[in-house]
Amino acid sequence: MIAVRIAALAVAAFLCRGLPAAGSPAGFELTEIASGNHVHYGSFAERSPDNLGDNANIGFIAGDRCVLAVDAGGSLAVGQALRQAIRRATDKPVCYVVLTHVHPDHFFGAAAFLADKPQFVAHENYPRQLAARSRPYLNALNRDLGAAAAGSEIVTPTLLVKDSVEFDLGGRTVRVQAWPLAHTDDDLTVYDERTGTLWLSDLLFVGHTPVIDGSITGFLDVMDRLRRIEAQRVVPGHGRSEVRWPAVMEAQQHYFEVILKETRAAIRARKTIQQATDEVGLSERENWALFDVYHRRNVTTAYTELEWE
Repeated sequence: MIAVRIAALAVAAFLCRGLPAAGSPAGFELTEIASGNHVHYGSFAERSPDNLGDNANIGFIAGDRCVLAVDAGGSLAVGQALRQAIRRATDKPVCYVVLTHVHPDHFFGAAAFLADKPQFVAHENYPRQLAARSRPYLNALNRDLGAAAAGSEIVTPTLLVKDSVEFDLGGRTVRVQAWPLAHTDDDLTVYDERTGTLWLSDLLFVGHTPVIDGSITGFLDVMDRLRRIEAQRVVPGHGRSEVRWPAVMEAQQHYFEVILKETRAAIRARKTIQQATDEVGLSERENWALFDVYHRRNVTTAYTELEWE
């Protein structure tokens, strides 16, 4: 069944390849946060035809030889805006597009880079998750964006990372590292050794309610390991990172610890999962954007994990 599904998606991708996206995201800008490291900060608004799926932080790292893109946004239109920004900044080719995990706000723009023939880099678990989620992701994208979703195809990774891999961009070495189960089971980070810039993607949320699509305990374990990286600056998957590293993780750490403590208490009190989602972590509501969109999902994920302890 997986082979049939992937084949069907490949046909769909062929049919829609080259179709223009409807418009482009308004106010698409990049900030050079360190030499050669350019970030576009996505909107906290939910995906809609107004923002074209421009919801995640994406960007690129430029070397003397070539460019590495970090994610590509939530639609072809966003990916095209990123590619155009790269072309304005440098004439060096795009050699790599890193897909940090299999969430649609980070990968649907990858089709914009197909003509560049880069390596599409992803975690070794990414293809399995992509096969399981592609159909609902495509359906949801078309539901939310309508005609603006045209050309936003599924791009299959060409290089899978099990542990870590280094890329020489020319005068700049970039390390892509795979992580165990945390935000998802296919998280990657990108570290530019020349500037000490760590692109964390959704292993760090700032201001935006964190999302647990993997394991709350695993997420906390990975956060402990991330703290040991001596980064000069970090790029979260959502939000801005003016707070110094690793102090910027404290709010996310506290949020997870509240969920962990209160969910375990609910389970000990033999409360149902519905009762837990109605009660756990509500003290955190004022601290996070989109709390009512994502928080109940997080408690549900935590409950289903922790009830087996």
